[in-house]
Amino acid sequence: MTLEELKASIAEIGEKPFKAGQIYSWLHKHNVDSFDEMTNISKDLRSYLEKNYYILTCSIEKKLISVYDGTVKYLFRLHDGELIESVVMKYKYGYTICVSSQVGCRMGCNFCASGIAGFIRNLSPSEILSQIYTAQKDLSVRISHIVMMGVGEPLDNYDNVIKFLKMISDENGQNIGMRNISLSTCGVVSGIYKLMEEKLQLTLSISLHAPNDEIRSKTMPVNNKWNIDTLINACKEYIKVTNRRISFEYAMINGVNDSDECAKELAKRLKGMLCHVNLIPVNSVKERKYTKSNRERILSFINILEKYGINATVRRTLGSDINASCGQLRRGEK
Repeated sequence: MTLEELKASIAEIGEKPFKAGQIYSWLHKHNVDSFDEMTNISKDLRSYLEKNYYILTCSIEKKLISVYDGTVKYLFRLHDGELIESVVMKYKYGYTICVSSQVGCRMGCNFCASGIAGFIRNLSPSEILSQIYTAQKDLSVRISHIVMMGVGEPLDNYDNVIKFLKMISDENGQNIGMRNISLSTCGVVSGIYKLMEEKLQLTLSISLHAPNDEIRSKTMPVNNKWNIDTLINACKEYIKVTNRRISFEYAMINGVNDSDECAKELAKRLKGMLCHVNLIPVNSVKERKYTKSNRERILSFINILEKYGINATVRRTLGSDINASCGQLRRGEK
């Protein structure tokens, strides 16, 4: 429940609005798992809450820590037994968490592990929040940045994701600013137009991964519904309405999309846009045959983009030894 929904629900039993504020604070500032922990609330109200409400949390099924960079990957078990993965990364500015938005994924990108075991269901706002709250308590840290790049397609779970975004940025809760949140989509154009109308100040990341329809349709089935021209047009509209720079994610796959010709085609397609290209050496997934581009190929690619005036960087790989890097997260253990 949002704070307003909680106030309305509490009012129905004759409780004053400030009680809802206390409950909300316990949930979203102190991240409690039970009503008994809400010590400034009367025993009678706590008993009522226990009988009529529940707090959705996730439990840590497994925890892996990278020996290289300290990245932490969690395998979380949800209330119905389903499993998802989340990753906490440490940067100079603080801690970032990569959260999942669905149990599995139906998008079928063939360089990604998230959809291999199939799609099960959407996550509720509480289940997305609980990944952050559980990780914070376990690590005894304050998470300041969020990337919605874990298991699932956020815009395929639109309503729950929007509610989560509004709750995590609520000043009465964790108060994580929208500018510290990135949402990644494989190109669900209908969702991009809906998100545009929200006018949220988050960073929209587009998993592009190809400069043309021929390559993209082979690697990303979503391109068969919304091709590159349709996607880029939606991005241009999004930029115009929100005045926010878009980040284009581009997995560098050896021999597939990493040629100089691909770089030139990509640069021409993005020319004049308020955007940034994030090159990601594709990470290994045992069920897939793809390998990452070598260093020389990546440098040549980025040099061509910059020559055409496209701002580009190479993403730092974190947690590769624990399969916690981009494209490696799953809905269960493998």
